[in-house]
Amino acid sequence: MLAQFPENHFDMVFADPPYMLSNGGFTVHAGKRASVNKGKWDKSQGLEADFKFHMEWIEACKRVLKPEGTIWISGTYHSIYACGYALQLLGYKLLNDIAWYKPNASPNLSCRFFTASHETILWARKSEKAKHIFNYAAMREGSWGKDFLKKPGKQMRSIWAIGTPPREEKTFGKHPTQKPLELLKRIVLASTNPGALILDPFSGSATTGLAAIGAGRCYVGIDMEKKYLELSVKRVKKIWAGNQQA
Repeated sequence: MLAQFPENHFDMVFADPPYMLSNGGFTVHAGKRASVNKGKWDKSQGLEADFKFHMEWIEACKRVLKPEGTIWISGTYHSIYACGYALQLLGYKLLNDIAWYKPNASPNLSCRFFTASHETILWARKSEKAKHIFNYAAMREGSWGKDFLKKPGKQMRSIWAIGTPPREEKTFGKHPTQKPLELLKRIVLASTNPGALILDPFSGSATTGLAAIGAGRCYVGIDMEKKYLELSVKRVKKIWAGNQQA
């Protein structure tokens, strides 16, 4: 799909690639034991094949990203280090790594490890020399909901306390790796201006699209799962209807 777009086309990319976690294990969901398996798309093909996959999609994104454009990639320790290494090999300029802390993270069932309570989000610029967009004042002075780590009038730090998606964001159904709208709103507002064109190559339930549309940006989302594309259409139609009423 990305090969159909011209070079230097998008202002920003947000990518939530497969974490390769569907390995037959278990987690906790709504207080109950649940399988971690999400689908064939989330199964590891082995270390080398997984890294080749990350290299290919990150390189494809670089071609369509503007020189001053930036890419955000989310992941856990299962995938984020491979993505970070790929970014460096491909000549991106790493800007930040964000720790997305989840105050309401699920407990660890085995009681043999620390409870996983965060994901890492990498932020990188396509070009070493270009000047990227960072809306510093908006980040410092904005109102950021329930994030108890963000102090009013102070610089925003690289640890963000944002809960997992609330029930109202799953009205039409849910994606197994769905991100909270509050997280994507912050990313969109931090690194783009109104009218920007944003790409999500693993769009899932289109949370990136909702954040983009709500902030007056434009959005292209790509996904291979038909049921999640249908879910995305329902969510986008709802936010469009709300914008028209407003």
